[in-house]
Amino acid sequence: MTTRASHILLVLAAFVCGLVLFLGVMLYATGQFGGGSVSSAIGGPFKLTDQDGKPITDADFKGKPFLVFFGYTRCPDVCPTTLFEISEVLRAMGKDADRIGALYISVDPDRDTPAVMKDYLSSFDPHLRGATGDPKALDAVERGYRVYAKKVPTGDGDYSMDHSAIVYLMDKNGRFVAPFNLKRTPQAAADDLKKYL
Repeated sequence: MTTRASHILLVLAAFVCGLVLFLGVMLYATGQFGGGSVSSAIGGPFKLTDQDGKPITDADFKGKPFLVFFGYTRCPDVCPTTLFEISEVLRAMGKDADRIGALYISVDPDRDTPAVMKDYLSSFDPHLRGATGDPKALDAVERGYRVYAKKVPTGDGDYSMDHSAIVYLMDKNGRFVAPFNLKRTPQAAADDLKKYL
């Protein structure tokens, strides 16, 4: 076998291994690994505190579809971009935005107080609600949604948060439907979301 053919086979094998690994991670993250049900594997009950300092639970979203995104207010790029995209979808929905829930859950309880969340969310669509809580409560929600979140020291005594960045679409009964695709026009995403009303 020539060196070129060996190189091509090596690249192909690496690609296939990467693809298998990627699909395995996706199946695990969506609860399909091992034949489990997606709807029963992601989500679940929670009791947190919203940006106004009031209790917020999963029951507050029953009866309407809702989007859930996990992040933190000091996030430099992914979080503000995603919240802006969600805001654009809600704007494109017009009056139907009142029939949709949108929840931003903090993965940084040490810094994201209700007041900090309220100030941060003032830059986005008013339909977006924020939620924070004590570390134990947030850990339980992260486990329920299979969210990865970890503190990463930045060397100056501060830290950032490494976290997964999936937008979850939940149905009227609080069951997971699918990751919600924001990489399209806001109107196309809004039209898709209206199917779940």
